[in-house]
Amino acid sequence: MGQPLITDTAITVGIIGCGAISAQYLASFRRLPNIRLTAVADLDLSRAEAVADSWDGVRALTVDDLLADPAVGLVLNLTIPAAHADIALQAIAAGKAVYGEKPLAASTKEAREVLDAAKAAGVAVGCAPDTVLGTGIQTARKAIDDGLIGTPIAATAVMATPGHERWHPNPDFYYQPGGGPLLDMGPYYVTASHTRDQRSIGSGPRAGETVPVHVDSHVTGTLTHAGGAISTLVMSFDAVRTKSPNLEVHGERGSLVVPDPNRFDGDVELFTLGAADWEVLPVMAGYEGAGRGFGIADLAATPPGTEPRAGGELAFHVLDVMESLLEAARTGTAMEVRSTAARPAPVPLTPAGPEGVPDNSLPRA
Repeated sequence: MGQPLITDTAITVGIIGCGAISAQYLASFRRLPNIRLTAVADLDLSRAEAVADSWDGVRALTVDDLLADPAVGLVLNLTIPAAHADIALQAIAAGKAVYGEKPLAASTKEAREVLDAAKAAGVAVGCAPDTVLGTGIQTARKAIDDGLIGTPIAATAVMATPGHERWHPNPDFYYQPGGGPLLDMGPYYVTASHTRDQRSIGSGPRAGETVPVHVDSHVTGTLTHAGGAISTLVMSFDAVRTKSPNLEVHGERGSLVVPDPNRFDGDVELFTLGAADWEVLPVMAGYEGAGRGFGIADLAATPPGTEPRAGGELAFHVLDVMESLLEAARTGTAMEVRSTAARPAPVPLTPAGPEGVPDNSLPRA
């Protein structure tokens, strides 16, 4: 059945990939009592050593040594998207649970191999984003579940930015297969394109270098949901700015502005039929003060054999939706998304304790 997820009431974690995103996970780990960081690895060993030097009891290892380490119960996979499946499969083969940055893999074919291997080994798979566990998205979900807008009819999702190379010192992977605005920021058909064949890095030691673009960097599409609602999607690394809300949901009796899904919190705004203006809803659900890594803590609190809220099956379905959208754009036809995923349990409002750690050990619904 593989490594136990919980050791001495904590999940023992080893990180592979100590790049830019790792700092956000590390900040959360210091606040989460049921996560114990034991080892870190990176192809650039000096980056792993820098992390290890800042943590008591954490060792900097090679990737192979971390995968073989019996003290690691879960591998946090923060490698580039093209390496997600390979690292996950190696970790699973070593009997370890896996939690990865999105996407789950560079393709649904690779992602299915990961999930099948995990099922055979009896280990759990989780995947970002866990922003959906925070108070912003969970409050919006509760508002919809409570019928505040009536039956949902339509939604829009917009993400527009001139590209991550302006701030990321190593942005190459955003413009390689497995990257792009849709797989990076989104998750069924209209068009996809890219306006530039190369991008210029704007920060860090590689500032001024150019990065080739091998993916569509502007994607628009329409999703028809199982419940009948229709969503319009715009994901762009070409647009400069937008004033459109990141997410809007429209129902029979009202409309909802959902906060930025790349954040854990934010105001949820409701405009009901006949109202004079928008109202900001009180925080009603989600982990208060959450950050990247709360999905791992939530996984640790998930009963064995139960799919985590930020689980592999949901991540596979999201990847399938996005892959289908890109294929629809390429062929000029609508595509049927064949996978499904169970709707995760809602996160009850979990207030932060005096030290910013959620009370009640991340309770299940």
